[in-house]
Amino acid sequence: MTTEEGNCLGWAARDPTGVLSPYKFNRRVVGADDVSIRITHCGVCYADVVWTKNKYGDSQYPVVPGHEIAGIVTDVGPNNHRFKVGDHVGVGTYVSTCRNCEYCDDGFENHCSEGSVYTFNGVDVDGTVTKGGYSSYIVVHERYCYKIPDNYPLASAAPLLCAGITVYSPMIRHKMNQPGKSLGVIGLGGLGHMAVKFGKAFGLNVTVLSTSISKKEEALSLLKADKFVISSDEQQMKDCAKSLDFIIDSAAGDHQFDPYMSLLKTNGTLVLVGFPSEIKLSPVSLNIGSKTIAGSVTGGTKTTQEMINFCAGHKIYPEIEVIPIQYANEALERLINRDVKYRFVIDIESSLK
Repeated sequence: MTTEEGNCLGWAARDPTGVLSPYKFNRRVVGADDVSIRITHCGVCYADVVWTKNKYGDSQYPVVPGHEIAGIVTDVGPNNHRFKVGDHVGVGTYVSTCRNCEYCDDGFENHCSEGSVYTFNGVDVDGTVTKGGYSSYIVVHERYCYKIPDNYPLASAAPLLCAGITVYSPMIRHKMNQPGKSLGVIGLGGLGHMAVKFGKAFGLNVTVLSTSISKKEEALSLLKADKFVISSDEQQMKDCAKSLDFIIDSAAGDHQFDPYMSLLKTNGTLVLVGFPSEIKLSPVSLNIGSKTIAGSVTGGTKTTQEMINFCAGHKIYPEIEVIPIQYANEALERLINRDVKYRFVIDIESSLK
């Protein structure tokens, strides 16, 4: 594939300090199945910290982060039948897969047998390193683009593409959408606050489990959780024993699992969506009560579109702090310090010049 001349402006990290600054690069020309999207907004995810700072040792600099992308279609390839110029669209954590394996065929492209191509710091079909949404526009195969209803704000749509789908997908898969059931949410950040919102929309009784008393008021008044439990308080945890059908564990840091497993009812399920350094628990926590612990990452294209439609239909909006691109470095530092309620969204349209 050919590239146009120095056509895209982004912000990139050049080394493991992770410091972002303006960077010009080429996007490929629009292929037969592609969509070109003028980016209006991009959410700030912890993945942006991971790869700008080379936390996994596989960063390919310069890194242009960002995989919660919302924008407007400016061009489509001739084979495209889903989108037209002017459509509002989103792009999530991956931009290509093999499209042939059993998982792609079943709409679980995020588990593609060949490995999905990440939206940034991945290797694209043409051999180039993918560059993400901290940029003026992006060219993506239509299969990995999602229609955002015109009445749903693009700034609010951006965090759905990673934070939203990461909790929605396992909630649907494990049938956490049964009204009257009870859900516990560990960790009240970008992912956790969306799990609370989905839980309430599904008609669940939602308990927030947090080590931080400072989050209690917002959990109950803003996010409308039914109950707030300080997980380091043994008495509060004991009072909550065997009361939950499901738990979504979005805690990023290392934590014990046995105390949380004790909160599940018989046949209860805990789904891990964070990445602690290890999972350690007693077999008793699983076997007694026939409990399940499962993992999950993002979601397939079908489920992602379904989630966006669900949010629009139920007026579910992430809690966001909109920032200019010039504030991106401070935002990443604040994210590391967990100082955000509950997702930063970069206003690319107004600030990237």
